[in-house]
Amino acid sequence: MAGRVAGALRVAAGTSSRVAMLAVALFAVVLAMALLPGNGVRALLGRDASQAEIDSYIRELGLDRPVLERFCDWFAGLVRGDFGETLRGESVNALLASRLPNTLALALPALALTLVVSTIIAVWWTGGDRPVFGRLASVGTTVVIALPEFVVATVLVLVLGLTLDVLPAVTMQNADGRPASLSMYVLPIAALSIPQIGWNSRVFAAAIREARMLPYVRAAEIDGVAETTLFLRYILRPALPTMIASLATTVGMIVGGSVVVESLFNFPGVGALVAASVATRDVNIVAAVVASTGIVIVVMLMSADAVRAWTRGHTV
Repeated sequence: MAGRVAGALRVAAGTSSRVAMLAVALFAVVLAMALLPGNGVRALLGRDASQAEIDSYIRELGLDRPVLERFCDWFAGLVRGDFGETLRGESVNALLASRLPNTLALALPALALTLVVSTIIAVWWTGGDRPVFGRLASVGTTVVIALPEFVVATVLVLVLGLTLDVLPAVTMQNADGRPASLSMYVLPIAALSIPQIGWNSRVFAAAIREARMLPYVRAAEIDGVAETTLFLRYILRPALPTMIASLATTVGMIVGGSVVVESLFNFPGVGALVAASVATRDVNIVAAVVASTGIVIVVMLMSADAVRAWTRGHTV
């Protein structure tokens, strides 16, 4: 009982610190956007707008107030689920809702593909006597980790889109703003998932190796338990917290990578919206995406903490 209480307290303390870190990160984003050179209002009103018109619109939007004051007002709206308005007076919630399905159609398959392929690679890498596969996995994962998404995307476009001409290199939209065919999802999903597969394969393999060293796992392995049963029944539970924490990091990397990938493939998602918003200094959109991503990461890390506390309180 005492162990469970201690575990719950650790989870609560970890959650509080992560929420505080998220608030600090959000303020850093807002501050960085405020310090960027250029004026989003001037770009919005056009070259012919007078300085008086620009100053009047800035006062109307409240952009002349101190950054901390604006952030506190925006954060209060965030708690209520309101991300505020864009410089054009549009609801950020509505704007994200219109783009989010397209980005989720990339991010969720990329995350699922990362989980499945990374798990398969890690299990094969750590189980049995496969020195050749181990060397290939070590070199291959190191290479893809070092490659940013735009490099992976560029290579995919050059090989599969232009040279072999088997997949579209650019996204064409239909009347409702979605990609015109399913084939247009393939290259963006691959560009997002390949670097993450490299990273997660190494993390998963390290977690599985550590789990294999546990006495009860070694005993089951000596008893001749089949590899699949060994992984699902004995290895997965102690390795799961590390795997979930790694996937939480992957969520942030996929969202960050989508800014580049969606822009490169002309994909109509949140990532392309963020790239355009940085250019126009529309801070509410950027902060809303960072906040949404941060909340998902915090929830996944909380889940990892809860699973870790549960595994410590139970024995096989």
